[in-house]
Amino acid sequence: MTAVTADAPSAPPAPPAPAGAAPRRFGMKWQLLAWFVSWIVLWLLLNGKFPLEAGTPPFVQDALQNFASNLGLVSWTQPIINVLNGLYNAGVWVTKQLGWTGMIGLGSALALLVAGWRMALLTALGMLSFGVLGLWDESMQTLVLIAISVLLSLLIGIPLGIACGLSDRFNRIMMPILDTLQIMPSLAYLGFIALFFLIGPPSGIVATIIYAIPPTIRLTSVGIREVSEASVEASRSLGATGWQVLRDVQLPMSRRTRVVGINQTVMAALSMITIAALVAAPGLGQSVLGALEILNIGAAFNSGLALVIMAIVLDRVISAASTRSAAGQRSKKETWTNRAVAAVLIAVGALLPAIAPKTATWNQAWSHPITDPVNTATDSLNNVLYPITTAFTEWITVWLINPLESLFTGTPWFIVIAAFAVLALILGRVRTAMTAILCLAGCVVIALWPDTMVTLTQVVLAAALTLILGLLIGVWIGRSKRADRVWRPILDAGQVLPPFVYLVPCLTLFGSTRLTAIIAAVIYAAPAVIKIVGEGISTVPSDTIEASRSVGANSWQEIFKVQVPMARPIILVALNQGIIYVMAMVVIGGLVGGGGLGYEVVKGFSQERDVGVGLAAGIAIVLLGVMLDRISQSAGRVRRTSSDVG
Repeated sequence: MTAVTADAPSAPPAPPAPAGAAPRRFGMKWQLLAWFVSWIVLWLLLNGKFPLEAGTPPFVQDALQNFASNLGLVSWTQPIINVLNGLYNAGVWVTKQLGWTGMIGLGSALALLVAGWRMALLTALGMLSFGVLGLWDESMQTLVLIAISVLLSLLIGIPLGIACGLSDRFNRIMMPILDTLQIMPSLAYLGFIALFFLIGPPSGIVATIIYAIPPTIRLTSVGIREVSEASVEASRSLGATGWQVLRDVQLPMSRRTRVVGINQTVMAALSMITIAALVAAPGLGQSVLGALEILNIGAAFNSGLALVIMAIVLDRVISAASTRSAAGQRSKKETWTNRAVAAVLIAVGALLPAIAPKTATWNQAWSHPITDPVNTATDSLNNVLYPITTAFTEWITVWLINPLESLFTGTPWFIVIAAFAVLALILGRVRTAMTAILCLAGCVVIALWPDTMVTLTQVVLAAALTLILGLLIGVWIGRSKRADRVWRPILDAGQVLPPFVYLVPCLTLFGSTRLTAIIAAVIYAAPAVIKIVGEGISTVPSDTIEASRSVGANSWQEIFKVQVPMARPIILVALNQGIIYVMAMVVIGGLVGGGGLGYEVVKGFSQERDVGVGLAAGIAIVLLGVMLDRISQSAGRVRRTSSDVG
């Protein structure tokens, strides 16, 4: 880190680079500049030569197509399909038998018992809004899918998390698996799941479990490991067995952390169950997807609003439950009062349809969807903003998207592979460079190189814009508690929303273009990046900042010469997380004009003759995600000397 002045306290010398890291004779900045200039020169010299328009012969795609055609239904998955279909059908049957009054009574009662009367009121209002929006049946289908997915995730994830918390060996085995599950964009494995579980609720549930289970396992493990050793030893000294220590000490004391994991699992399940509409999972996701396919902004907004309301209600109820759990025992009077009121809510809600059959189903006369008003407002907005948004889209496309895409697609494929290998070597280790080579070579072998480069263009641009936005707002909230109080609710809300929701306003403003996919990815990834950067800036020691001020540093010098350099490891973690989020959203952006690998995956879902291409695109997405994740992780892990960064 560059000192503010010669009198400022110097940082302790950094340890030497770890074994296996690339030797550095020049500063890293100069190495990166030389790398970039060399690539530009080679592009200018070789642009358009050695084209790889369709990659190698598509024997991998053909093999996947034959595999999908000949596989049919794997016999051992039929019992699982039957069970999942049975659970889904039973859940939907229960919602219909209870009617809208019974479901609102049940939801409010559960919220009252675990989170208090305010959350019970919020739950009742939220569920009423589903009917008002004209989406009661779709909302109940989504809730049933979420309930099944979360329940199964907890039944599987909590025991695995406990095992990870109790066994270091098992934890070392599980962590790479969880890392892989979280790196893979959801579209990458939807096609493979559909091969084994067919399209419909079973595939949606399985995909949601895969996507939502990591937080439960991780946070259960963390909770078990955070229990003080003194409490565990005290229990053992009284003769408790291992099972008794777990049941009476570790599980109760880790309850709050587990509830946070449950919250994250529920939010992940809601996010994934909407994307699972691509494999015909019913519910609100189907409504959003159908509206996006015909560019009906009003219908998409109407369904997206129902998703937002559902996400907010679930998030707030579970968060309040976590807070109440940490606060300790409530009075017996309050407990019994809540139980009595909850019983009344359930009884009245469930019995009302039997007494008054007309209340069994939602009266459509009470529905007031906002589809038409939103379409009218959208048309008016487009008339006003069309010249501005069109000019902005053209400017960004001409000056940013097209040049970068031309660089990636115009450079010979072997030069691109070499370029990313060198970048991985500069930022990380030899192993990282080999990973980059293998991943990109895999994209060549599966004959999807041009589409891979289109997706890579969008990921790089979106990640760069996300990091810039993350630095601007993250530094602000890291330095100002007032700014943190203002931005925190916005960022929390942004992380709650399902991915499909982000596409609607972007599609409204920018139409079906590559820019729409990029902007949606930035909006989706920015909250996590901003939070991490803000946390890194706020944790810079205050005595270091005071030392810089004592030698006359102004605010800009504090930021760029003290806080940002000292928070660099955390900022690089933010970049890594931003890339993962961006990768997931850019691929979904293939639905609204983003093209690339996302479009190929969606095409594989919709047309049986393109299943092989869709599966190959899913593999390419995984390869691209692994490469970018490993490079960004290596950049954050490597230790740098002053010469490395100077």
